[in-house]
Amino acid sequence: MKDCILENFKIVCYMPAYNAELLMEKVIRDIPSETMEILSTILVIDDGSSDGTADLTQRLSKEFPKISLIQHPVNRGYGGVQKTAFDWTLENSADIAVMLHSDGQYPPEYLKPMLIPFEKGADVVGGSRILYGDMRKGGMSMTRHYGTIWLNALENFVFRRKLTSYHSGYKAYSRKALSEIPYSSYSNTFNFDSEMLVGAIRAGLAIEEIPIPTVHGEGFSSLKPVPYGLSVLRTVVRYIFRRI
Repeated sequence: MKDCILENFKIVCYMPAYNAELLMEKVIRDIPSETMEILSTILVIDDGSSDGTADLTQRLSKEFPKISLIQHPVNRGYGGVQKTAFDWTLENSADIAVMLHSDGQYPPEYLKPMLIPFEKGADVVGGSRILYGDMRKGGMSMTRHYGTIWLNALENFVFRRKLTSYHSGYKAYSRKALSEIPYSSYSNTFNFDSEMLVGAIRAGLAIEEIPIPTVHGEGFSSLKPVPYGLSVLRTVVRYIFRRI
């Protein structure tokens, strides 16, 4: 029996990849076969890597024909990679763009659960570590654990929402969301995901969340908690004064 998502949607799984040569292959190989079947494209975006990320991608594309490669000549940052992915999604008439990090921080087996809510009309889907359980059991530091909880509480208060996670990098967007959120005007930093949620809230889009496990470890993230937290607060202030 064909999967309903496969019948109805053209799905792009985009992978930001910066010096991901050592970690990305396992992530791609861990995508379940039933999930691989419903993906139209695995779009690897090499963000100015200095290692063999591009060569690895080209080698894997011979085994996995759905893999396509886009290379940035210079590093454009986390948000810049997503802008490239969204432009490609719209230009190629895809229906859904779902992000999978190339470092293994977000389990590939949760790709399909991330897509299911679109069957019922979701516009934006986010993976929530809080819905899954105690984030500290997955290796998250005490600082990030409580920082995430406090920032979520502040954002829910300001945005008048009841979301459990504003800061997960497991995100998926419908074509409608990418058409209505002015993502090209957003930052190229790690705060891009939060800005996308603000855009979705402003546009009145349907936002859903699914539980995902916390997977934290050495080498998984270059995000610096304090600068990131300050950038989130700046986004909240911009929202209050209707500057985003």
